[in-house]
Amino acid sequence: MTLIDTHCHINFDSYDNDRSAVIERAAQAGVTRIINPAVDLESTQQGIALAQEYEGIFAAVDIHPNSTANFIEDVIAEMEALASETKIVAIGEIGLDYYWDKSPKTKQFEAFEAQLALAARLELPVIIHNREASDDVMQILEQWARDLPETLKPRPGVLHSFSAPQAIAERALAAGFYLGFTGPLTFKKADDLRRIAANTPLDRILLETDGPFLTPAPHRGKRNEPAYIPYIADRLAAVKQTTLEAVTTATTQNAETLFNLPKKA
Repeated sequence: MTLIDTHCHINFDSYDNDRSAVIERAAQAGVTRIINPAVDLESTQQGIALAQEYEGIFAAVDIHPNSTANFIEDVIAEMEALASETKIVAIGEIGLDYYWDKSPKTKQFEAFEAQLALAARLELPVIIHNREASDDVMQILEQWARDLPETLKPRPGVLHSFSAPQAIAERALAAGFYLGFTGPLTFKKADDLRRIAANTPLDRILLETDGPFLTPAPHRGKRNEPAYIPYIADRLAAVKQTTLEAVTTATTQNAETLFNLPKKA
């Protein structure tokens, strides 16, 4: 069994004391590759350093919506330089966040659209953060996706840790996006989310931990880590009424396609 955790902040300090052990536990659980999204330029550099140190880690470049209060266009040139590093597979996580009051909406829009333009220019998929901003996020993404280069049109990106209504899922899928499912898929009261997963084609689903957050059952309340991806895969198999092997094969292939990852035997 080979699985991919397509979203784990393995650079965060909550892993500082045992990062190598976390990565080893992941490998033992069959999670052989991890994508480390960024939240700002510093975390981008940390992700790049980890990707250089560990064979199975890949990185992304971004300014998270909650880090955009002081965004200026000059940052895009720095991001583009960092994106030229090897093992950079995406721009993200980028998007809009109306839950936290950390950045004005005007700044979030400015940063989001500038980074989408960068992703299109570099032909890199995007990892989308959406918190209580679904309509605005989708309106921007739908317009962006229409004008993408042909190489990026089939793989524009993923709506990370999907938690929006079914109608938003349908719009995202129609625009070519993947949906990422995290620990909440395993939560007792997440029936609406499981219905959305059931209605999402398996060839459009990614598995994510969002570690160190959103730990799946039965470890809820503890720090999350990539070794817990199989719990999400198991629940997805039950939701889709299919086998764990089918989920593993499909989600791994989806991640390889979206992020242009080297295939593993």
